[in-house]
Order: sequence, then C-alpha cells, then structure tokens
Amino acid sequence: MKTKKYFKRYKNNLCQVDNKIFSYDTHIATIKGNTLKAEKWEIERVWGGKTEKITSSPTTSKHLNFVANELNLNLVKSI
Repeated sequence: MKTKKYFKRYKNNLCQVDNKIFSYDTHIATIKGNTLKAEKWEIERVWGGKTEKITSSPTTSKHLNFVANELNLNLVKSI
C-alpha cells in the first residue's frame, strides 16, 4: 500500500508517495537513504499557441530545495 504525505507548505501541489516526490503530477525526485536525488523530467505545455517541452522550472527547483531542507536530506541534481 502506498503512503501519500502532503507537506504543510505547498500542500496543494507537492507530495511524497513512499520514497518519491511529486510536484503537481510529475515525479521530480526520489529519496535514497539521506539523499534526495532529483530526477530528469519533461512535460509538454502549450504557451502562446505553441507546444513546448519543459525540463526545468523555478517552481520545481523551489520544491526540491524545500523537500531537501524539510526532510534534512542532501540534494543531488543530475547533470
């Protein structure tokens, strides 16, 4: 059974399911021991009538840093 946890801050769009962190509905990180490993992700959005692929965002960075700090984890970002 999966355990879903919402954080007090960003509770409407940031959650933990088992060892995975989701920003909105996108899996952005995985907890491994005392490390928060940022995952590569990609979404498509329509902006100004054009479809574009997004692989990073200020919101996602904010969420990653928040979770690492909140859970006292070392954040490791992919290169």
